[in-house]
Amino acid sequence: MTKPTPYSHMGGEQAVHLLVERFYFYMDTLPEAKNIRDMHQADLSSAKNKLFKFLSGWLGGPNLFVEEYGHPMLRARHFPFSIGESQRDQWMLCMNKALAEIPMIPELETSIKNALQDLATHMINQEPA
Repeated sequence: MTKPTPYSHMGGEQAVHLLVERFYFYMDTLPEAKNIRDMHQADLSSAKNKLFKFLSGWLGGPNLFVEEYGHPMLRARHFPFSIGESQRDQWMLCMNKALAEIPMIPELETSIKNALQDLATHMINQEPA
């Protein structure tokens, strides 16, 4: 018997794919996210694939990212990019908008948002201006 996870509670693979698609939709279209959009390649396919695989395991589903790439080492993988509070906030703006579109109980949404906020804050590698 498997223990329920955020992955299963929010709808599994289909929901995580939708979350990633909506996240990158917002990142690609919101003027407020231009700075983080500019950090990415023109073609977002690879970024979408990696975020889906990461979130799958992070949310308690199949550990696809680790199986393909090894330990995420997120901070190290993002160190080549200049990430400050502004970039964190832009990322969270897009993610919060995307999360709001995924049907789930409010407590789970809040829990995921808080955990992602902590994760995004951990990615900051630039001192405040």
